[in-house]
Amino acid sequence: MPQLSPIAPDAARFDVVILGGGSAGCVLAARLSEDPSRKVLLVEAGQDLRPGEMPPEIASPYPGRAYFNSAWTWSGLQVGMGKDPSNTGQATIRPYEQARILGGGSSINGIGANRGSPHDYAEWEAEGAAGWGWSDVLPYFRKLEQDLDLASDTERHGADGPLPIQRVPRSQHTPFARQVEAELDRQGYPAREDQNGAWEDGVFPITVNLDRSGRRTSTATVYLTQAVRARSNLTLWTGTEAERVLFDGKRAVGARLRRGHESLDVAAPLVIVSNGALHSPALLLRSGVGPGAALSQLGIPVVAPRAGVGRNLLEHPSIGVSAFIRPDVRLPTGEHYHIQSILRWSSGLEGTPPGDMHLAVNTRSGWHAVGHRIATLFNWVNKSYSQGSVTLASADPSARPVVDFRMLSDERDLVRLAQAFRLAAGVLRASSLDGMVLEAFPSTYSAQVKKLLQPSWRNGVLTALAGPVMDRVPLVRSRILAMAQEGNAPLDVLCQDDEALRMHLRRHVGGVWHPCGTCRLGAEDDPMAVCDPSGRVIGVEGLMVCDASVMPTIPCANLNVPVIMIAEKMSDGIRAASKAPSGRRAGVTASA
Repeated sequence: MPQLSPIAPDAARFDVVILGGGSAGCVLAARLSEDPSRKVLLVEAGQDLRPGEMPPEIASPYPGRAYFNSAWTWSGLQVGMGKDPSNTGQATIRPYEQARILGGGSSINGIGANRGSPHDYAEWEAEGAAGWGWSDVLPYFRKLEQDLDLASDTERHGADGPLPIQRVPRSQHTPFARQVEAELDRQGYPAREDQNGAWEDGVFPITVNLDRSGRRTSTATVYLTQAVRARSNLTLWTGTEAERVLFDGKRAVGARLRRGHESLDVAAPLVIVSNGALHSPALLLRSGVGPGAALSQLGIPVVAPRAGVGRNLLEHPSIGVSAFIRPDVRLPTGEHYHIQSILRWSSGLEGTPPGDMHLAVNTRSGWHAVGHRIATLFNWVNKSYSQGSVTLASADPSARPVVDFRMLSDERDLVRLAQAFRLAAGVLRASSLDGMVLEAFPSTYSAQVKKLLQPSWRNGVLTALAGPVMDRVPLVRSRILAMAQEGNAPLDVLCQDDEALRMHLRRHVGGVWHPCGTCRLGAEDDPMAVCDPSGRVIGVEGLMVCDASVMPTIPCANLNVPVIMIAEKMSDGIRAASKAPSGRRAGVTASA
């Protein structure tokens, strides 16, 4: 592969420059370079992830060492979550992991592989994203997948796509998971077989992107295969950051990049921003596309005033209820996927769609010896309405964006997360789990927990010493768990006291690393839309966005597979436009 340094004099001009080599960027690079006449440059800030050279922490079916490894995430990214009622309503500031490696989230995420509901995509169309209804996107969900279980169901599933998808079979579920599933069945949630099948409530074996050997699959390896990387018209630069898009008037003509202390410009008639829902709006803002007054205050020349850039930030609000469980019902030691089943359920709250809630049965809560002893029922609001924002504090490309999720600012999210908390607590305290659950408690992503989740020799030793003692001495176990909870109210109090629970949720609400919506698709006359339904940025020429930021609303899904679908669909749109009679490539001409 051509490398950034030394730079050949003629290597700075391309037909397409893709800024960001995440889940979407790798798909775009692979699909657009299928045309040998199109020169494609893919730029990624993080390191390469080559086929056949995947680090064991990433390849493992247990993802807990990958997504908390600071070598593969952006450093210094802090975000506002909810408003802490114990701190005069100030936002709770927490670290927030975002991938910085080729393949993006697909290289380090939790490996969940689901699509969302038909209602989600009907909602996108209703928000102005014409051509993104369920019948429009289903062919691309089939195209991307190689379903290892249900490929014979050709109406719903694909057999020949790049991404292997399978379900964790019930025969492999732990005794704890099976008992939780039985308790949920007693509560009216029956066993279902296909999380990506008919949209209905029930308990499903989780669907994951693992290959036949049980290894993670990333778009960096299954789309950017050795054969694809060998294409003479595809150039891959890793370790390279995008500082801003370059414009000639209102036409994007390239990008300014930085690698170490070296800065260079690359030229292309089509620039595609694919930096994710937090960094894509930040890049547009630094480039002069966004709310005009805010840009002017930072001294950034306004190229196109688009009020919606960085607005409509969405996530899945989450909370956990955990249990220290008996040794013989735990996940076996070794490398095993830890989420074995999920519950899809409907809150019944007026105005919310069916299947708006999600509960994951986590049979392991950390990579280390203590996490191995703790199971978590991890709840999230799968159709959320609280909206946050991404803004800039500085025009400096090295500065991190200012992110405020404003979690639970919409009352509907708070009400439903309280329902979810009580459902999970009720399951763990049910008589059918007596003896399996040694101690149940409200779990949080506290600073102490965050510190302990970092893969390190020290944490490995500490937890290896603490784990067996926690098994044998209940008093020690309770004290260690209490320290990790940072003064949480007891589970009984939270289940009985509405106000105590609301305060707990506001203080400890988290996300699921599913940010989206900040450069949303919409009609060209919608003042808050950033991109038209093809992905072109409204008001400029030659610029597109393709990642989770374009989602008008958040789907009831883990976002990796929907993002890959978006990239497949937009790739087809670009190729179709390039073959149009006008001969103009998609994205080069957009309405003002």
